Amino acid sequence: MVFKEAGSSSYSLPPYPREDTPLLTNSPPLSSQFKTCANVFIAIVGAGVLGLPYTFKTTGYATGLIMLFVVAFLTYHCMLLLVKTRRKLESIMGFSKIKSFGDLGFTICGPFGRFSVDAMIVLSQAGFCVSYLIFIASTLSYLVAGNSTGETVPVFLGLTPKVLFLWGCFPFQLGLNSIKTLTHLAPLSIFADAVDITAKSIVMVEDVFEFMQNRPNLEAFKGFSVFFYGIGVAVYAFEGIGMVLPLESETKDKEKFGRVLGIAMGLISVLFGAFGALGYFAFGEETKDIITNNLGQGLISIVVQLGLCINLFITFPLMMNPVYEVFERRFYDSRYSLWIRWLLVLVVSLVALLVPNFADFLSLVGSSVCVILGFVLPALFHCMVFKDELGWRCLVSDGAIMVFGFVVAVTGTYTSVSEILSPKA
Repeated sequence: MVFKEAGSSSYSLPPYPREDTPLLTNSPPLSSQFKTCANVFIAIVGAGVLGLPYTFKTTGYATGLIMLFVVAFLTYHCMLLLVKTRRKLESIMGFSKIKSFGDLGFTICGPFGRFSVDAMIVLSQAGFCVSYLIFIASTLSYLVAGNSTGETVPVFLGLTPKVLFLWGCFPFQLGLNSIKTLTHLAPLSIFADAVDITAKSIVMVEDVFEFMQNRPNLEAFKGFSVFFYGIGVAVYAFEGIGMVLPLESETKDKEKFGRVLGIAMGLISVLFGAFGALGYFAFGEETKDIITNNLGQGLISIVVQLGLCINLFITFPLMMNPVYEVFERRFYDSRYSLWIRWLLVLVVSLVALLVPNFADFLSLVGSSVCVILGFVLPALFHCMVFKDELGWRCLVSDGAIMVFGFVVAVTGTYTSVSEILSPKA
């Protein structure tokens, strides 16, 4: 691949809205180390953590912890690969400002590079939103039915509670996703994040008391066959690769960005490991695909589950905005399009209807899309830029990551689809 000469207007980056634009809003151009660390938390911590206890049940707690920390390290490494690649292109080769993952793909591979990144961004972000709807509908139907089996019992016009709640969310999501700017959602988003942190903290405390009371039988390893399934969920949980370049751009002390990112990833890894392990330790083989469904029907449990639903309901339009940016840029000249947004909300809702299991879907999205976006593309772009400088070392290190990514993508996707299609006890 031959890079274009900088300075030529025909090869400068087009003034497209980037996939990260709506998530950055009008925040100050430079961030302190503390704010950068906080932004990393916001970009990474999401609904994926709720499927970790079930994943630990599927893989065994020791396997789950190992894969979680391995994925965390590889994700951190690949984030730094993107940062190094961008710095190389900007400072040494003289390219114009590269603000996002899509810009980097365009600079290295032209329109095909941007299209590849855009496709992965769309699939991953839409996949996140599908999981949000699955969680909301499953949780609300569980609260109403009182048990997981009640979710599949038709109650009105042959529709189950889960389907009714999902369609009940639909008109409200059309309204939220019709907002041109997400600035008006900022106060609600702050409230939702506070509720989310509080709810997950309460879940972990409840897990500790449940474990002390029940002491269920636990397994450390459940075989190699489920390893890639767990990898997929872990990759999904750590997915935030699309935000690393905008976050590094806004950091005041860029030389310390790697250390700040490492600290944030380390803390998130410990949080995810504790949440997954405590959930499995508390309920053992009875751990459900959404851990909050194990908490029963008490007042605290209801408040926690409703809080998580509120958080994901408000987060839905934030996560869908990168998808809107891509579609509106490609099909509507980067102008606001209400019908495109409504159509995409409908498609995401229809997909959510077809997926029976929350954690299995996390693994499917993580394996099939997030692995390519988080591992394969960063290693590929880094190798293409640094191959002359690093030689065989670049091919070995980056090549190993790409091979690992493809193996996980193929094997994890197959395992996840098998889990989705297999009957559940």
